[in-house]
Amino acid sequence: MNKYIKLVIATVLVALAIFLFADREYGWGFCALLIAVFPVIFYFRNENILIAFWFLRKEDMPKTKSWLNRITNPETQLIPKQMGYFNYMKGIVAAQDNDLAGSEKHMRDALDFGLSFDHDRAMANLSLAGAAMSRGKKRDAETYIKEAKKNDTKGMFADQIKMMNDQMKRFSNVNVNQLQNPNMRHRGRKF
Repeated sequence: MNKYIKLVIATVLVALAIFLFADREYGWGFCALLIAVFPVIFYFRNENILIAFWFLRKEDMPKTKSWLNRITNPETQLIPKQMGYFNYMKGIVAAQDNDLAGSEKHMRDALDFGLSFDHDRAMANLSLAGAAMSRGKKRDAETYIKEAKKNDTKGMFADQIKMMNDQMKRFSNVNVNQLQNPNMRHRGRKF
């Protein structure tokens, strides 16, 4: 549902509540005010994202993906902060499906739109560091790992950061010019 339609529904319900209070129907007016709270809450916290977060905590990725796919037009349905978390969850789901390119795209968008919590930004940076390492971009990976270390204020990702730094050390010992393409091993030889 469009985010502005939710505000219109809330406005109509508040106007109805005022009319009911003026007509001395205090019980129905109070009920209309209570119901008007829900569209306002769902304006700031999209219901599909809330349910998708619930299934993400339960580690039920197919249901998480289905609830995220119910958001058909994110620009009209979500406010910018929700766009960040929408892309963040899309990136997590894409990473679970082994789609590194999609995960990287969504995590970049999530960081661009902004994430509220430091540990979410650290997780996004770690995901981007892993994608950069898989493509052989050492400098980008180091930058993302430093950002993740800076955002990890509570030490939740200390083990993952240490593991990625160890992988970076192993990665730096490999000379890229000495790597050999397995499909080109017998080039020049005739069978």
